[in-house]
Amino acid sequence: MFDKKKLEEIKERRDIWEETTLQRWLARKPERDEIFRNLSDMPIDRLYTPADIPDFDYLEELGFPGEYPFTRGIHATMYRGRLWTMRMFSGYGSAEETNERFKYLLRHGETGLSVAFDTPTLYGYDTDDPMAEGEFGKCGVAVSSLADMEILFKDIPLDKVTTSMTINAPAAVLWAMYLVTAEKQGVPWTKVGGTIQNDILKEYIAQKEFIFPPKPSMRLIVDTFEFGAKYVPKWNTISISGYHIREAGATAVQELAFTLYDGFEYVKAGIERGLDVDEFAPRLSFFFNAHNDFFEEIAKFRAARRIWAREMRNRFGAKNPRSWWLRFHTQTAGCTLTAQQPENNVVRVAIQALAAVLGGTQSLHTNSMDEALALPSELAVRVALRTQQIIAHETGVVNTIDPLGGSYYVEYLTRKLEEAAYEYFRKLDAMGGMIPAIEKGFPQKEIADAAYRYQREIDEKRRIVVGVNEYVSDEPITIPLLKMDPEGEKRHRERLARVRRERDNEKVRQCLERLRNAAEDEGENLMPYIIEAVRAYATLGEIMGVLRQVFGEYREPIVI
Repeated sequence: MFDKKKLEEIKERRDIWEETTLQRWLARKPERDEIFRNLSDMPIDRLYTPADIPDFDYLEELGFPGEYPFTRGIHATMYRGRLWTMRMFSGYGSAEETNERFKYLLRHGETGLSVAFDTPTLYGYDTDDPMAEGEFGKCGVAVSSLADMEILFKDIPLDKVTTSMTINAPAAVLWAMYLVTAEKQGVPWTKVGGTIQNDILKEYIAQKEFIFPPKPSMRLIVDTFEFGAKYVPKWNTISISGYHIREAGATAVQELAFTLYDGFEYVKAGIERGLDVDEFAPRLSFFFNAHNDFFEEIAKFRAARRIWAREMRNRFGAKNPRSWWLRFHTQTAGCTLTAQQPENNVVRVAIQALAAVLGGTQSLHTNSMDEALALPSELAVRVALRTQQIIAHETGVVNTIDPLGGSYYVEYLTRKLEEAAYEYFRKLDAMGGMIPAIEKGFPQKEIADAAYRYQREIDEKRRIVVGVNEYVSDEPITIPLLKMDPEGEKRHRERLARVRRERDNEKVRQCLERLRNAAEDEGENLMPYIIEAVRAYATLGEIMGVLRQVFGEYREPIVI
């Protein structure tokens, strides 16, 4: 920390530098400085010095890696001890096709699996439901029953690989299918590791793939916390997701604030159930976006760790240091990918991935260059995976922990993002929490306004998107695009019909009736009943249908 006299000297010299070095340039180009100011979530100066972080306390604000407040990373050795998990988000068409893609990625050096489900699955419908018509496999893999899950992970030992599943409203059911698949492989649940996203609050805020009203949705989530803590200790029972909030148009500040506040709400819900915070908090995980503003993204990740550690210790009274850890997966920003000149997306993804690594991520997905045009081809997904491997093995950025720590600019941004997040926390507290705020439309409107401003900046060329509104080209797109198996849906439907024909349908009826009775009793944990139904090969649609009847379906209020 600089003493007061030295800080005053630095401020004075900076003022002289501004006057002598920049005055004439600014007189010629005042509009350029205005553009820089407008494009950021917060004012950005031309130069940063120790005067911008006065009273900077190294131990209080940074500390050491692996020590509170974890600004510099949650592990003492970070990537010197172990690289992040290279976990590519994958899934399309049938279970057979996605199983082949998983094996392809593992052969090429992927170190963890991540499942994308199709829209009917995300909404809890079987593929042959009229509501699923025309949507089979388009944005992920279709899973209608345990039979599909068994094929999805055929010949992939579930005690040797961790799996993340991006599933929310039906998360408990898909998790049950995964656990029973592991069981059938002979793998005990105590050895099964992975993550279910299971974050319903961000669905109401941004992605809109909700089914039930908030109260029963939160009940299901806490059921998974309780069940996981007892029986599946290596599983992360939630991945609190800012990714979709950012993809909906949020700023970095909004992504940070709304995501962490959602996390607070889940912790409160667990405590209200009667769970000890240190019983379930160590298995909470997060999922963030890595967008284009390189330094802002790095600062966002650092601020998130510091805020979470402080709030878990001080607000919720967690005693276990692992409850203070903010462990997170990162995905590069899909909304920044362009259909125009798609090869440029390789560069965007590399820069965003580097920000995630310098920000201290535990797990990373890199988007493929062709994703604005189609689901990723094998070539595109291999290039995306190689991008991570090049960062890991060729750049040297993993050689030291938090290499940008102490940068005047990065520490200033980390502070400012933290301060801005707390401003949102105060507003949300005043509204009574996130659910009342959602019902008022507050986070939705904040995000919509931010998305509108962003698009206006592009339309008015105040924000340049290379290949879109500047440096455009008329050359045709030549990269190969993925083609799905045209027989995949037919094969899937035939398997679903066979499952219904060959299973013990009386047993299925009894399992679904027990589930219905348990759902009507708010004191029952539903996970054992869901697992029982899955073992009997009850389908996703049948299980979710019972819960729909008991819980009802959520209708979003119209907010103007």
